[in-house]
Amino acid sequence: MAKIFFTEDHEWLSVEDGVATVGITNHAQEQLGDLVFVELPEVERVVEKGEAIVVVESVKAASDVYAPLNGEVIAVNEELNGNPALVNSAAEGEGWLWKMKVSDESQLEGLLDAAGYQALVG
Repeated sequence: MAKIFFTEDHEWLSVEDGVATVGITNHAQEQLGDLVFVELPEVERVVEKGEAIVVVESVKAASDVYAPLNGEVIAVNEELNGNPALVNSAAEGEGWLWKMKVSDESQLEGLLDAAGYQALVG
């Protein structure tokens, strides 16, 4: 069963069997407004925790999305190339951004659970 985590930078991740599916939180997409473009990472890209990996652009601003863990990108949500608004309508579901093979699961210990994230955003 997948475990759900959140970052203070407003990413969510669902981790199961060493693979994390990552996206921005519903709170983040509400703050950004209507997304008009998503720049996804390259598959096989190796990333480090805290590294800017995705750019999302809305009618209000462009914003970086950061890797929540060390790992390797194994898939991206190609549907976002033609439909970036999917992030707005399903941020914490079908609007996921990328999947990564996690290289250091001990990094999960520094992330928030749903209650911790809710306390952060109020």
